[in-house]
Amino acid sequence: MQDKLVNTALGNPTQGSNADQPSPRFMARKAERQAAILELGGRTAFRSQEELRKLLAARGIEVTQATLSRDIRDLALIRVPTDEGQRYAPQDAVAEEAKPSLEALLPQLFSRVDGVGELVVLHTLASGAQPISEAIDAEGWPEVLGTIAGENTILIVCRSEQARQAVAVRVTRLATQN
Repeated sequence: MQDKLVNTALGNPTQGSNADQPSPRFMARKAERQAAILELGGRTAFRSQEELRKLLAARGIEVTQATLSRDIRDLALIRVPTDEGQRYAPQDAVAEEAKPSLEALLPQLFSRVDGVGELVVLHTLASGAQPISEAIDAEGWPEVLGTIAGENTILIVCRSEQARQAVAVRVTRLATQN
């Protein structure tokens, strides 16, 4: 009798021979529940686990706080700052969103560009080389074999002298656009 009261208090009504089984509404399959969490995260900013739990409940998916914590950990969701306050988002999506584009970085950090042969030397303001180098690598320009960044200087290795000239022109154009 006490087990029945505990189960009922937890929201797990007991019926007949299924007394040891939780209610089906508590048994939303993990994959479906996690898919719903990701879908909600893509459409709705939820700032707390309780808010997420309520959003899931509105869809007919009842979960405990412990299950929700495990799902958030399994999905690698992290709290990130937004204009509306903190929210949960997938870690890999945040990593991509957090990287500024080359178009955003160059006008702020560019100093000058020079080069010889297949090598471009791009000078930046202090601490500007690493983020610009990473952004150039992310662009995947076919003329560029790779970059090496220091504190305020980037060595860009190009495929040819013509490729170096094209990269120098492109970098200068991006750095000076308004």
